[in-house]
Amino acid sequence: MRPKENEPLVTTIRERCRVCYTCVRECPAKAIRIVDRQAEVIPDRCIGCGQCVRVCSQHAKRVASDVDRVVAGLARGVRAAAVLAPSFPAEFVDVDYETLVGMVRALGFALVGEVSFGADLVAHQYRILMSHNQNPGKPYIATTCPAIVGFVERYHPNLVDSLAPIVSPMIAAARAFRRRYGDDLRVVFIGPCIAKRGEVATTNDRRDVDASMTFIELRELLARRGIRPDNVTPSDFDPPHGALGALLPVRRGLLQAAQIDEDLLRCEVVSAEGQDEFVQAIREFESGEMNVRLLELLCCDGCIMGPGIGQTTPLFRRRAQVARYAQWRLNRLDLTTWEMDVASFQDLDLSRAFVANDQRIAPPSEEEIRAILERMGKKALEDELNCGACGYETCREHAIAIYKGLAESEMCLPYTIEQLRAAYDQLTTSHRELASTQEALMQSEKLASMGQLAAGIAHEVNNPLGTVLMLSHVLLDEMPADSELREDLNLIASEADRCKKIVAGLLHFARKNKVEARQTNLRELVDGFTRLLQLPASITLKVEHQNGEVSADIDRDQVLQVLTNLVSNAVAAMPGGGTLTLSTCGNGDRVHIAVADTGVGIPPANRKRVFEPFFTTKPAGEGTGLGLAVIYGIVKMHQGDIRVQTNADPAAGPTGTTFTVSLPRKRDTAGPETGSAAS
Repeated sequence: MRPKENEPLVTTIRERCRVCYTCVRECPAKAIRIVDRQAEVIPDRCIGCGQCVRVCSQHAKRVASDVDRVVAGLARGVRAAAVLAPSFPAEFVDVDYETLVGMVRALGFALVGEVSFGADLVAHQYRILMSHNQNPGKPYIATTCPAIVGFVERYHPNLVDSLAPIVSPMIAAARAFRRRYGDDLRVVFIGPCIAKRGEVATTNDRRDVDASMTFIELRELLARRGIRPDNVTPSDFDPPHGALGALLPVRRGLLQAAQIDEDLLRCEVVSAEGQDEFVQAIREFESGEMNVRLLELLCCDGCIMGPGIGQTTPLFRRRAQVARYAQWRLNRLDLTTWEMDVASFQDLDLSRAFVANDQRIAPPSEEEIRAILERMGKKALEDELNCGACGYETCREHAIAIYKGLAESEMCLPYTIEQLRAAYDQLTTSHRELASTQEALMQSEKLASMGQLAAGIAHEVNNPLGTVLMLSHVLLDEMPADSELREDLNLIASEADRCKKIVAGLLHFARKNKVEARQTNLRELVDGFTRLLQLPASITLKVEHQNGEVSADIDRDQVLQVLTNLVSNAVAAMPGGGTLTLSTCGNGDRVHIAVADTGVGIPPANRKRVFEPFFTTKPAGEGTGLGLAVIYGIVKMHQGDIRVQTNADPAAGPTGTTFTVSLPRKRDTAGPETGSAAS
């Protein structure tokens, strides 16, 4: 039933860890290191406080469990006692105490006892220890909390001799129960603490406690076994019963049970709780600044706030629950019997020795700290922001943790932001080019697939379409002029002619044209094109040529087709009239032709689809949606680009669209025919 000695108390569930550094920040022992962007608990440094379990919002920490061993032992008929920590009233606020005892008995435990009696025995030992007749003037640190003991042994080994040589209330209760009920009794501690499991596994040579469970695990086990308050027989705890030891889980509870005053004038006794207080108190105790005889410490804000408690009730309500139970127990306590019980255990060995387990790592030199800080961009004192985002209070502490192998530079949020900003500045241009190229490749693949599909469709449709056309015209010729069928035949013939034009467009789109490139002056090409244009009277034509040479290797006929399709779309975009502008310019090794209109613009939802085959916003029967796809294919074969600038929102400025075609002056005949489009 006993746990494995070297089994880690807490491990990380890697797939859940989001590396938020909360556990690093909250761990008082700094027992968590970041490795490959995962928070890893270091077993040798862990004191079992469970703070990382409590603060992890992703539930990425797994706590080692004795539950399966306990269940297996009870199933085998092992005679066992469950001893409940005095903090149980803070957990089981929904069940009266006698019903809870009945539920625990129903799991198969032969006995159910209270650790509070062990706390009474321990309190008596502290009263003796603090008497001036024993070790006068020697200061002690209370050892009721195993996480505190673990912290001192690992990180303040010089203070091991100051640890009070007294067992914890859990061990005291186990020894008392074994004496009363037999050495063959197995003892299972049930409480709010993860560190108790470590105490059971590593510090108990006499095998006083065989297993440890948390209150959360007890609730889960009761639910698994179907044990409820309404199907058990209530009963009281088995004796010996506790008295003021029931106050142990709250601050100064040990002092009250031991009848030791925390005299603020004499300041011989100081109590502290919570990770911030206990760490600071131990530092001051070690430095000699704290002139006390007893330092009573709890790692949590009282045991009622331990990580093994599943309740979410507020702190002071939990304290009230513990106080209410303690009052109830004292009112029912047979003082004479209790005194006899305490007297019967006066010779019970409650002593304990401690061994240093030094986990301190030698700090780096000042030069090494400065070198680490400079690698994180902290070259001057004002660069050390001490923001705490990394989980360490100061930048220097973070640098020291990096030196010790407990942290990574990337944990520094300002450093990471600066790295990302620098990388972003360096990669912005190349990223945009890559995005443009990627979009072009996707568009090219799409057009290639559509081209193959279009060629197949055109080939299969052409023959039956020719038959329809021929027969519809033959029937029209033979049909009497006054026949009622002539109108239907005319419709068939006109729609068949329209289909023929669509098929012709498909074939043109799918045709693998070669570029018959010749050196051509684009200014002359545009001027000749505009002389043949016939535009509606409501549209004004403007031609603009910037200074500079605008000759390039192009296929004249194909570029004229590009201009024809772009102008046709521009005219269609200005049904109420407007201005059509054609312009040319040269820039380095490229030339540009732009066709701009002052029309309605292209809505944002359509901008990425303008070059898709068969996409059109024109009414049915007025467009095939192949014009811009053909343009894109021609520009691509010329190793050029085509870009779109458009505005369809009058509130954002003048509406209209500009298509700009960019072509190389000299085509690379050995290279691939590539291009890109952006909108």
